[in-house]
Amino acid sequence: MAVIVLPDAQADLLSLQDYMLDKWGEAAWLKAEDEIFEKLEKVASGIFNGMPVQELASVGILDYQNLYTSHHKLVYRRIGNDTYVYLIAGHGQDHPTTLMKRLLNR
Repeated sequence: MAVIVLPDAQADLLSLQDYMLDKWGEAAWLKAEDEIFEKLEKVASGIFNGMPVQELASVGILDYQNLYTSHHKLVYRRIGNDTYVYLIAGHGQDHPTTLMKRLLNR
C-alpha cells in the first residue's frame, strides 16, 4: 500500500507550501501538511474513502475520488493497493478546471 504523489501534484504541494509559508507561517503549513498526509495514509490503509469527483462521475468515471482537508482538496485514484495523487489544490483555487486540464493531458 503505497501513496504516490504524481509530479504535477508534487508541484501543487510545493506551490501551496510557498503560499502558506508566506501568508500564515511555518506552523500553519506544518499543520496543513500533516493533515494532508494523515488523510492519505487513511485512504491507503482503507480506513477512509473520498467521494467520486462530481465532474467525472457525471460521465460514469467513478474511480477518481475527492479528499478534503481543512485547507485543501485532493484528487486521488486507487489502483490495486496503491493510491495515486493527481491534484492538490487550495479551497480557493479553480479545482474543476485544473483537474480537467490535468487529466486530459494524460
